Amino acid sequence: MKKLHPKSTIDELCYPFIYEDSLLCDYEILTDDLTRMLGWAINDLSILKLDYPESNDLRSLENELNWLLPLCYHLNGSIRGTLAITEEDHMQLLENYRKIKSMTQKSISGFVLPGGVSPVGILNKCSSMSKQVIRLMVKIHNEEHKEVPDILPKFTNLLCNYFFATTILINQITGFKETPFKSKSYT
Repeated sequence: MKKLHPKSTIDELCYPFIYEDSLLCDYEILTDDLTRMLGWAINDLSILKLDYPESNDLRSLENELNWLLPLCYHLNGSIRGTLAITEEDHMQLLENYRKIKSMTQKSISGFVLPGGVSPVGILNKCSSMSKQVIRLMVKIHNEEHKEVPDILPKFTNLLCNYFFATTILINQITGFKETPFKSKSYT
């Protein structure tokens, strides 16, 4: 059987690499989705800010997420194209993460069940999608033997943790109490 690749006009093609077999296309679609999800989270955060107009922390978080938005698209093209995530980007994200982590250290001590007002659910999804992005990087590198620059999984692991920390911060600001999760599988 021949490979699926219908002849299309530009209007009938959603992405130039959509018919390729490589997981690189899946990676690019997932990072595109992550970027769109982050845009949604930023929108919902701007709505949440209306309920907390005095919150400098929410204002700061919105600025950080707006800074991250184009970086998620840069993550998208950084394997097939030119590497566009820098060590400076990573260090800035690490600084932002550590700041939020220190602000929320008393709010969480282990695994929690997800919950909270929007955009918490969206940011939790961004965190999970970041893990999926890393898994695709591993497969692209190990199975398809395409070089993945070290900064990309390093940055994306941090991105995953950052998104989770933002959910804890928002829950702290809004007064939502997370429910601790005790696994029956891992002790």
